[in-house]
Order: sequence, then C-alpha cells, then structure tokens
Amino acid sequence: MTRSQTSPNRTRRWLSVVALLCFTIGISLQLFGPRIANAIAPLAVDGGSSAKVVHIPVEGTIDLGLVPFIQRAIDENPDAAAVILDVDTHGGRVDAAVQIRDALLDADVPVVAFVNRRAISAGALISLAADHIAFAPGGSMGAATPVQMEDGEMQAVGEKMVSYMRAEMRATAEATGRDGDMAEAMVDADVAIDGLVEQGKLLTLTTESARAHGLAEVVVDDLPALLDALGLAEATVVETTENWAEQFARFVTDPTVSGLLMSLGVLGIMVELYSPGFGIPGSIGVASMVLFFFGHATVQLVGWEEVILVTAGTIALLLEAFVIPGFGAAGVVGLMLLAAGLSLALVGAPLDVAWDIGSAPGGLMDAFSRVLVALATTVVVMGLVIWKYPRSALPKWLVLDARIEGNAPGTIPAADSSTQSHGPSTDLVGLPGTAVTDLRPSGKARIDGRIIDVVSMHEYIRAGTAITVAEVEGMRVVVLQAPDDSPET
Repeated sequence: MTRSQTSPNRTRRWLSVVALLCFTIGISLQLFGPRIANAIAPLAVDGGSSAKVVHIPVEGTIDLGLVPFIQRAIDENPDAAAVILDVDTHGGRVDAAVQIRDALLDADVPVVAFVNRRAISAGALISLAADHIAFAPGGSMGAATPVQMEDGEMQAVGEKMVSYMRAEMRATAEATGRDGDMAEAMVDADVAIDGLVEQGKLLTLTTESARAHGLAEVVVDDLPALLDALGLAEATVVETTENWAEQFARFVTDPTVSGLLMSLGVLGIMVELYSPGFGIPGSIGVASMVLFFFGHATVQLVGWEEVILVTAGTIALLLEAFVIPGFGAAGVVGLMLLAAGLSLALVGAPLDVAWDIGSAPGGLMDAFSRVLVALATTVVVMGLVIWKYPRSALPKWLVLDARIEGNAPGTIPAADSSTQSHGPSTDLVGLPGTAVTDLRPSGKARIDGRIIDVVSMHEYIRAGTAITVAEVEGMRVVVLQAPDDSPET
C-alpha cells in the first residue's frame, strides 16, 4: 500500500476521533453543566477558614418584620467575606421589599442572592439588589407586577404603581450592572424583548433561561456548592436568626394582631375618658397603643408625623369628654386625626404610591379600611357591653360605681351612702341636686334621691354645691351649678 493510499484513511480516522471527542464534551456539559460553577468569579477575599460568610434565609412572605432582621444581620457583620441571601419566596409587601433593596445596595460587603427555588415578585427586586445571583436547578425569578384583591380576585394595580415598581426594578438592575430592560419586563407586560418575552406577558425566568441570558452567574445544588464556586469553601458560615424584638415586631405588625391592638387601644381610652379615675380599661388601652407603635416603629413605619396625629386626636377627644359638653366638632376631629395617624402607621410606601396600591397590602385604602374596622369594632363592643350587662359586674370594670362614705376630701357626708349609681334617664333634665364629690369635671351627685355619675358642663364644682341637670346624652348626665349657690360647709 502506498503513502498516497493510506493518507486519506488517517485523515478520516482523526476526524472521527475529533468528532467523537466534541460529542462527548457536549454531552458532558449538557448533563453536568447546571451543577458546576460556570460564570461566577471567586470573590477577591481570603477564602480560608478565617473568612466568615453570613447566611440569611429569605423565605415565605416578604413582610415588614423582615427589614430590621436583614439590616441587623448586615450591620453586625461588617467584616464578612460575603452575605448570602437564601431566597425562596412568592413575594409580599412592596414597601418591605424596597427597604430591603436599599439596605442591600448600601451594604459594604458582597451580597449574593441564591434563588433556591423562587424569587417571585418582591423576591425578584431583592435578588436584583445583590452583587451576584446564583440559581438552584429548577429555580424561577420574575412576575414582579404589583396586584391587589378586588371582588375576591387578584387584579393589577394602577399605572402609577406599575410605573413606580418598574422604575425601582430598572434602577436596581442598573445599579448592580444588569439589564434594565429585563428587569422592567418582569413588572410591565407592555415591555417586549426579542427572543425572551413577547408583549402582553410578564417575564419570568427559569434557571436555564436566566443562565442563558446572563442573569444567573452560577447554577449550584446547595449552599456548600455555592461557597465552593465563590472560593469560600473553607469559610465559617454564620447562621442568622431573628432576635426577640424582631420576632415580636413581626407578630404585632401582623394584620390581625395590629387590628386587635388598635381596637383594644381605642376602646380602653374611650372608656377611660367617659368614666372618672384611671383604672383597668385605661391601662389596657395605653398598653395596646404602646405595643402597636413599638412594633411599627421597629419596622420603620412610625415617625413623628404619626405620633403627632394620634396625640392631637387624643387631645381633641379629651376636650370633648371634659371641656365641651355633648359630642360635636372636637369629637369628630379627634376621631379623624386618630384614624389618620393609625392609617399612616400601617403604610410604608410614599403616599401617592400607597394611594395607587389601593386595597393591596401596604396600600392606603387597605390601611384605612383596617383602621375603620378597628374603630367600628370598638363602638360595637362598647355598645354591646353597656346594653347586655347594664347592671352586672362587668360594667363595674368600665364605670366608677363606688360607694361614697365618710367625709373624705372632695366629698360630703352621705346619709344614704349605700345608694348605688343608676342608669341616667331623660326624666332627670331640669331636676335639682347636690354634688357629692368634687366635679373635675366628672364626679358624683345626688339627684332625685339617687347617686349618679355626672359631668360638669363648664366649670369645676366643689362637693356640696347645688346643681341642676342640664341635659342627658346616653349614659352621660351634664350638670350646671345652680344660680346664686355656694358650697355647703
């Protein structure tokens, strides 16, 4: 066989070997590519055992209680080689996600978002704020348009809210060197990207599509594999958990619990305003309000504006109860200020955006409706207690019903000291009586042979002064000092 005859055979043999090798490499990449580090560069830090990595779980619903937890985990570990967010969420409150986004962008340590397995809606915004994004096999990220409940169905919010969220997503992507168009397409169905998403559909990326379009820098099975890809395989992993204050804040900011605290707070304060002294109802009311504002201050919802509004509302109710007789402008203004302050304490987004969110979590209408429900519950409960138990032991917790005995300061001797207070009646209007205790302006008076809880219309009246019943409103008896009368001695 000559050299010219064997040369083509050798060429064909080498070509077959090269083709087989390429085929083998292609199959290997297809089978094992998703499980190896493929694009991420090791962090420029010491990856030895002295290095520290902070692991933060971001799971379940994104709520306001998550904000201080993540902020504290970052602030307490300024020397960490990396902070890894283990993300698996379907979303949550927009205002909470925006606060977390700001904390991540301001962090001085590298932040890695590990999409394991879902970063939907608010989770997508949080993940985009990280310096690096890693995916687990079978992960998904996107669908970040805000929605709200209407007639039992999920509906898209108004254009203003979509525009706000679209701008937040794009700005976050650009701040971390990512494609702003891709981020916008996760929020706005009008954004189309050739070869990725068509107009009319929101963008949601799978692990493979995220890697193909450069959003996923690495695809790994678990945390150890991610640490290896980052060059931190020997680093010490610090597991973070919520402290008691953060757990308590998440509890009291729960919609059900916060509504209950509002109801108890307003009910206790209202009962205390319309009954002499300061007892159990007032203590419960003040404690409930303190818990409400403490929890919402911890999640950065309460500022001086809310405190001023609630304080002004309480002062207006005090004026209504002790200075201005009846229920008029001061009472209405007080309730309006109280409702406004409590509503704003439930909102974290800018007011124009919160208005557009509407009845969705974090929206102004959602907050206002919760406050109205709390106030309505207060009125109903107070009315039911007075109607159902007019003379039982229960109202004694609500209304001062003590006996007047002896000659204590601010009282006069009462021959029928065992006489108990009775419910007022419109028949009392115009009847004369005598103040049994000082009216400051609330106190006791003997009218028509009975000792009754009364309130002075205009002034302080000393015990023993002759009085006249001016008007009766519900359970409230308003009296005036009788003309040309001086206190008994």
